[in-house]
Amino acid sequence: MLRDNKLFGSFQNFIRYTLGILLLFAALNAFGGGYYGMAGAEGVPAEWLEGSPFSDYFIPGLILFVVVGGSFLFASIAVIAKLSIARAAVICSVIVVFVWLSVQIAIIEYVSWMQPATAITGGIILILSFLLPKVDHSKKS
Repeated sequence: MLRDNKLFGSFQNFIRYTLGILLLFAALNAFGGGYYGMAGAEGVPAEWLEGSPFSDYFIPGLILFVVVGGSFLFASIAVIAKLSIARAAVICSVIVVFVWLSVQIAIIEYVSWMQPATAITGGIILILSFLLPKVDHSKKS
């Protein structure tokens, strides 16, 4: 059977670790951006927030740090640890970042190359999640 050979197992490990690393990178990026926002977002115009419910970048930074970064970190851990909820965690984290980007663009519009780069990375992560092997906990190693 194809799934029993070493090459297929190596491919599965490659997908798992690539996905785990991308998710970790996305989490670290969100943590950095969130911290920057909570620290005052020096150099980012406060005028961008006009018409939004926010008077400064603290709350958006907190949401970026906790919700976006946290969901990516959880998904990364789930993927690397081969948890049965890994695929669902990855899909949820991608939905979270797409919602984050949509709200961000609705409020401040397109302002940075990071917006499309994050969307593309989210798309790649989503595609890789469908290549993630299912975890079979019924097998005994």
